Amino acid sequence: MKTVDVGAVLDEGRWTGYQKLLIAGTALTIILDGVDNQLLPNAVPTLIREWGRPRDDFTAALALGPFGMMIGGLLGGVLGDRLGRRTALLCSVLTFAVLTVAIAFVDSVGMLGALRFLAGVGLGGAMPNAATLASEYVPRRQRPFAVTLTIVCIPLGGAIAGELAARVIPTYGWRMLFLVGGIIPIVLATVLWKVLPESPRYLARRRERWPELTKTMRRAGHLIPDDVEYVEAAPAGAPVKSASVASLFNPAFARDTIALCASFFFCLMVNYVVILMLPLVLTANEIGFTQPGASRALAMSNYGGVVGAILGALVIQRLGSRVTMLSMSAGAIVCAMVLTRTSLDPQNTFFLMTMFLVTGGLLNGVQTTMYALAAHVYPTDIRSTGVGTAVAVGRVGNVLAAYVGRSALNSGGPTGYFSSWAALMAVVFVSLAMVRRHVPRSSGPPVAEGPTRAGVGVQPASR
Repeated sequence: MKTVDVGAVLDEGRWTGYQKLLIAGTALTIILDGVDNQLLPNAVPTLIREWGRPRDDFTAALALGPFGMMIGGLLGGVLGDRLGRRTALLCSVLTFAVLTVAIAFVDSVGMLGALRFLAGVGLGGAMPNAATLASEYVPRRQRPFAVTLTIVCIPLGGAIAGELAARVIPTYGWRMLFLVGGIIPIVLATVLWKVLPESPRYLARRRERWPELTKTMRRAGHLIPDDVEYVEAAPAGAPVKSASVASLFNPAFARDTIALCASFFFCLMVNYVVILMLPLVLTANEIGFTQPGASRALAMSNYGGVVGAILGALVIQRLGSRVTMLSMSAGAIVCAMVLTRTSLDPQNTFFLMTMFLVTGGLLNGVQTTMYALAAHVYPTDIRSTGVGTAVAVGRVGNVLAAYVGRSALNSGGPTGYFSSWAALMAVVFVSLAMVRRHVPRSSGPPVAEGPTRAGVGVQPASR
């Protein structure tokens, strides 16, 4: 009988092709999460004209989606720790997909808001489980990159949503946009249910599922013996008996939990001030962008987010998360202030679109790498709960974003709107500086790919 410490084997093992495929499968769910999340902001300018309702009537509908995401983030994290990350993730995908299809048939702002809230529960539950699942498939050295590569698919999905809206709405109408946005994730979730495995660390704690774990570990390139007994060593720090929100506030984690929650709250708020309000700001009569032009502006912000998040993840592997994330936050503050003095001329958009690209890269870069930071802070026992709680608190910022953006716009016009980006990111900077367990600077060359014997943490079982 051989004892295999799953955590040690995965943390110190090789970064194999199979693991990369698993990350790709997880990332696909988040691309579609990002698409569905940004369909409504792109459709609202058209709904205002078609339904003859003023802009402010849609504020509650825009806020209800993030409110559902807040609840979904908390529930999804707890369910991921108790039922499995894969199960919670794919159930979340099916939830938001079915409800997105239902939105295509609504005829009132009230019903739109109700369905958007319910779809938000599914959207919110997907992200913490995707981040946790990605972090638990891969070696420690690649973890920040794997998590960020998964979460970066949120702005990638947002960019796709902007491009879809610019092409579909003028030709087929907004209802077709929601039909497409819902049917595709239903198909994907059905496929992934058959091919995506559960987290190895989760399976290691359930003896009845060890055969499933052995199959996954062998596919990942580890030579696991037939007579195996799986264990996972207790993490450093205070022991955790069960996954609960209270465990996040024991002395070992309290400061980091508070700082992470504040970081998520204000960073998600500023990102959703952009996502929920930018098309409305640009299509206002005094500015005069068309709906396709405003959707492409939001897409530019999301394209920048993809690049910024990937570069941020790569730099974190070299320099650690503290230097990287604080630098990106400072850069976002500067760019937001530049936007307050930039001309919003729909006939001359090159510099404006460039600023949206760069600013979106910095804002989304901080937000997406924050998931990797949260996954690093907490041990396996409470990782989904920790990430899910931080995201749930962040969703309160999401809920308030539509109101904060509207207030800034009504009181200060476009200048006040862009100034709010800078003010919120200043709070993010301070919050991130308070986190103690930042991802450390990496050292040493990457490990080559290929099969390996599970030699790390493998010992004869004492009988």
